[in-house]
Amino acid sequence: MAISEFETKRLEKVIGSFIEKHRPPPHIRAELDLAFRINGQSVEIFEVRPRWRGEPGETMEHPVAKATYVKTQALWKVFWMRADLKWHSYPPMPRVGTIEKFLALVGEDKHACFFG
Repeated sequence: MAISEFETKRLEKVIGSFIEKHRPPPHIRAELDLAFRINGQSVEIFEVRPRWRGEPGETMEHPVAKATYVKTQALWKVFWMRADLKWHSYPPMPRVGTIEKFLALVGEDKHACFFG
């Protein structure tokens, strides 16, 4: 079951504020930007860059962080993408109680797992 419409709107506002705070300066955004998507029970934050050998204007996404809501436990599972291009549980804090705590982890990036 997906996150409710009300909760989705709240997530869009909270994560949107985080993204705006952490986006690169406007003059760099054509080369590197930050975005997010909500898909089912998951929130994914990713970088957007031009494709190296693509057509002009063609972009690619580089995943940064992911959180999946577990309704039965009322918590968010935290993931980071390793070099094998698979999502792995974030060892220092695999679960958090709120989306705000997830965003604080990503923003701090204490172990350089999300932004490198």
